[in-house]
Amino acid sequence: MPSAGSGCIWYRMPYRVLVDDNFHFMDESERYELGQFATLAEALAASCRIVDEYLLSAFKPGMTAQQLYFSYTSFGEDPFIIPDASEETACEFSAWDYAKSRCQVLCAPGDG
Repeated sequence: MPSAGSGCIWYRMPYRVLVDDNFHFMDESERYELGQFATLAEALAASCRIVDEYLLSAFKPGMTAQQLYFSYTSFGEDPFIIPDASEETACEFSAWDYAKSRCQVLCAPGDG
């Protein structure tokens, strides 16, 4: 770690986003760190983006929300947020819950 006079400024990034692989459920060797984020909002946005990218790539016209959700829970990535121990803000984000609600939106019948 550089000394105080080195000209470096260290910023605390209190939220880490880790990502598990639903295909390798409970296999921590398949886990990776997406990144560290300064705010809970940034960590949530990054987590949602991971889920949305999978859902959009897996979606096929005519697919039901249940089919898309099954695909996600079988093969998608499952991000979760770990707050720094000094953070008082708890994060209750569930990628599976978010995916379920997004599947409903993506597979909803059109307006016309």
